[in-house]
Amino acid sequence: MASATLTISSKNYSSWSLRGWLLTKFSGLPFTEDVISPDDPSMRDELLMLSSSFLVPCLVHDGVRVWDTLAIGEYLNEIKPEAHLLPADIEKRTRCRSICGEMHSGFGSMRSALPMNLQGDFPGFKVWKRAQADIDRITTIWRECLGLYGGPFLLGGRSMADAMYAPVVTRFLTYHIELDAACEAYCKQIIAMPEMVEWLEAAKQEPRQLDELEVEF
Repeated sequence: MASATLTISSKNYSSWSLRGWLLTKFSGLPFTEDVISPDDPSMRDELLMLSSSFLVPCLVHDGVRVWDTLAIGEYLNEIKPEAHLLPADIEKRTRCRSICGEMHSGFGSMRSALPMNLQGDFPGFKVWKRAQADIDRITTIWRECLGLYGGPFLLGGRSMADAMYAPVVTRFLTYHIELDAACEAYCKQIIAMPEMVEWLEAAKQEPRQLDELEVEF
């Protein structure tokens, strides 16, 4: 029986849930899911970025409760070092922490303009200037990492960074963001992961519950 429980929300809409879930999957720690419905008022506010409460994801393991995605990643790296969520090499590890931190605290314009919606499909979507600046910075990070470490993941092998940027990949696909060859190949690599395939299949079974994220704006 799994000794850990991961509390998440909507698989269709919640980018932070996806990050925490992927980190836990990458670590190899057995866990059970506790899913909070988007109908919950506080969870709805969080998904619509009207609240900074960060109720999800939350990992409980052997009596330890850890929330916030970066904290979950660091905790899992401590208890499951063999998973290499953080690279062993200090330079790679430092870069991993830096780009994860940038994702965690930044790119607000891209987040609000391109909300995660795995059931959505918006060809011809007009991206406003501030969101495009965030997209340009993200793709620069990807190209630099792929160039430095040779891929197929950002730090060469799969790491915390790929979990942190996976929801961005889904946004780029949902809104048909034009990408260069290297970034497009990285997106295909992430989407093809068995963990992502599992998450996407579950997300497609969810009812659409947030009308505010179903409009093309």
